[in-house]
Amino acid sequence: MTIKRTEPSTTADERSMLDGWLDYHRETLAWKCEGLTDAQLRTAAVEPSTLSLMGLVRHMAEVERSWYRRVMADENAGPIYYSEADPDGDFHIAEADTWEEAHATWQAEIEAARSIAARFGLDDISVGKHRRSGERFNLRWIHTHMIEEYARHNGHADLLRERIDGTTGD
Repeated sequence: MTIKRTEPSTTADERSMLDGWLDYHRETLAWKCEGLTDAQLRTAAVEPSTLSLMGLVRHMAEVERSWYRRVMADENAGPIYYSEADPDGDFHIAEADTWEEAHATWQAEIEAARSIAARFGLDDISVGKHRRSGERFNLRWIHTHMIEEYARHNGHADLLRERIDGTTGD
């Protein structure tokens, strides 16, 4: 599979612009993982860090799930990879963990996020509240936060990919 990143429009309305940049960053993370083996995707950055490309994808599945399903839509969607006993479980990758599963889970959470976001306007306030702060957020804030979250982690992905096989790119 070859990942094609769609450049966001330079003249779109606000909603299309935010949707476009979010999809661009989702595609960027997938692109950074493209063509690697499960073992390479499980490769940690440098000890003692457990940060890996597969861990980033699992983390972003959790983040998509949290902001769109739990906060925006107030769905009772429990954690996928982390637990109270292991709050960083999304980053703790075992030999049995596969790209196929992580990627499929991430894509399912992206599709759920898109479906939920489509039901709301940018100014609409979330039905649910953030689990720690108790705050509500409008969709504009959530989209902007997700773009920031992906952009930051895509920087990590750049460094991880370069360490694994020397591949660099924007």
